[in-house]
Amino acid sequence: MPEPKVVQVEVHGQKYPIRTELDPRYVEELAQFVEARMALASRSSPSSDAVGLAILTALNITDEFFRARSALTNNSGTLTARAEALEKMVDQALALAE
Repeated sequence: MPEPKVVQVEVHGQKYPIRTELDPRYVEELAQFVEARMALASRSSPSSDAVGLAILTALNITDEFFRARSALTNNSGTLTARAEALEKMVDQALALAE
């Protein structure tokens, strides 16, 4: 395992030291994503305080994550069902060939 490093990131005007084993560029990319989402949320709710804005942003990101996870699960289930149907068809074809 790589040695943990401290990566300094800035989100919404605040600097945060992040102790991580992840690639520093990746952590900075994550912070930039959160920064962009906070800017978007602040345009739709300009009167929010910083904590409220952070919570709104976290909820939006979490919603996006849950939807993506659900879509992936649904796709996985569909793929499994299709594979099982193909397996059944192959079994039937082999049974007919006997």
